Amino acid sequence: MADDGTAWSELLAAVRDGDAAAARTLVERLLPTVVRMAHVYRPRCESVEDLCQEVFMKVFADLDQFRGQAPLDHWVARVAVYACLNRLRSERRRPELRFADLEPAQADLLMSACRSAGPAPLDRASAARDLVERLFASLPPRDRLLIHWLQLEELSVTDVARCLVWSATRVRVQGFRARHRMRQVLKRLEAER
Repeated sequence: MADDGTAWSELLAAVRDGDAAAARTLVERLLPTVVRMAHVYRPRCESVEDLCQEVFMKVFADLDQFRGQAPLDHWVARVAVYACLNRLRSERRRPELRFADLEPAQADLLMSACRSAGPAPLDRASAARDLVERLFASLPPRDRLLIHWLQLEELSVTDVARCLVWSATRVRVQGFRARHRMRQVLKRLEAER
């Protein structure tokens, strides 16, 4: 965010005073952060819009808890992460990913990826994306977040540690474990074929 702390402070003061236009402005400025978090954690049966709405309801309900010790967008990102994690935890079951559950294009892609270390051909990019999404869905929510931030968004360990209020060492260790669990899922799928 290019805005300084005083701009956020003025906007928050207006929202706390009941200014509807300020509330809309706050939502517009924070929406990209919340949408990014919702895309990482979205349960299969949930839409991103529903999840974002739930996050903003939580943000406005807990706005008095924001003390200004961290930037507002970091606080909102943390609220979004925990709201999404709570939603995922509330799901009663998470089906396991099996090789037989894969679509033929995904199965072919997985088999060819196991044989070669090169990138997938462009004509199979959508199957690769679907396969990665299915692999992500088989991981616990925290593992999904860490892999998404560290590998896909290429955030630094320091940035991830700041967002999750963890130490850099914990981020590295948990990231290593998350990648290991994802490799285990891939190995299990390969063994099933």
